[in-house]
Amino acid sequence: MSRRTTLLPSWLPLDPYILALLGTVGVAALLPASGAAADLAEGASTAAIALLFFLYGARLSTREALDGLRHWRLHLTVLGATFLAFPLLGLAARGLVPAVLTPALYGGFLFLCLVPSTIQSSIAFTSIARGNVPAAICAGSFSSLAGIVLTPLLAAALLGGDAGGFSTDSLLRIVLQLLVPFLAGQLLRPWVGGFLARRRKVLGYVDRGSILLVVYTAFGQGMVAGIWHQVTPARLGLLLAVEAVLLAVMLTLTWYGARRLGFGREDRIAIQFAGSKKSLAAGLPMASVLFGAHASLAVLPLMLFHQMQLMVCAVIAKRRSRDPEEPAAARAAGDGADRVTVPDPA
Repeated sequence: MSRRTTLLPSWLPLDPYILALLGTVGVAALLPASGAAADLAEGASTAAIALLFFLYGARLSTREALDGLRHWRLHLTVLGATFLAFPLLGLAARGLVPAVLTPALYGGFLFLCLVPSTIQSSIAFTSIARGNVPAAICAGSFSSLAGIVLTPLLAAALLGGDAGGFSTDSLLRIVLQLLVPFLAGQLLRPWVGGFLARRRKVLGYVDRGSILLVVYTAFGQGMVAGIWHQVTPARLGLLLAVEAVLLAVMLTLTWYGARRLGFGREDRIAIQFAGSKKSLAAGLPMASVLFGAHASLAVLPLMLFHQMQLMVCAVIAKRRSRDPEEPAAARAAGDGADRVTVPDPA
């Protein structure tokens, strides 16, 4: 696998994790769990989601997040792109139903527009492009934290019955599976934070393994329910085209919008990469909680968008890295006075 990866163009990253996700989908299609095995898989998936959000809470530094408030204009811009601009574009895409997108695929597309931004890839691409890495760290952290509350509420409000609505049962599941484990992780961080930091690599496998279990359960339930008969190769092609337009619009909006707001080059890079991405790690567990048996179609657009954003942003970051250095006066005028220095956790 590594040998083949090195033969690919540097601008076209082959994400092994995406291959693992696709392999998991294949296994779920060929060998979906049913009966008692399905109940066991669903219980394990529920536990995995709780573990994921506990680890998110335990690893998020509250001190770094509070320090990042000093650069509040940048963070509000990223949050506006993630939870305002994206959802508005998602709602506008309703006009593509049913000619381009089926109702089920549109539900997944709209859900994609509601999930929070990424942390790791936003930091990585911002670093490659010589942007404001500390701002990218804080922006990604704020987005993930806000998404725990905003994503389920927006999904319930905009997707209605497809996401469980505002029923007591759905809200209780959100609180128990997402919010309570996250808060527990935050409370226990003083005691377990150091232990988790020393075992970051192992916990990375735990994170990804948990998400693979969630994917297997969701897609297996979809196979048993027969919902995959609703999707054709032509519909998938149209979905990819719509997502390509969505990504292009958000990359353009975050870059030129940040310029109009007076941000300097380094801050604009952080805003573009943090404000145009969507988190697969946060979105998959949330979809499993919100959509239940229909989660497989709900997460398909997110999985496709995730790989697309990696490929496109890799090209942009490499090109931005060759930009000439910005004059010191321009950096100072571009909100540099608000810059926060936060150690890179990577």
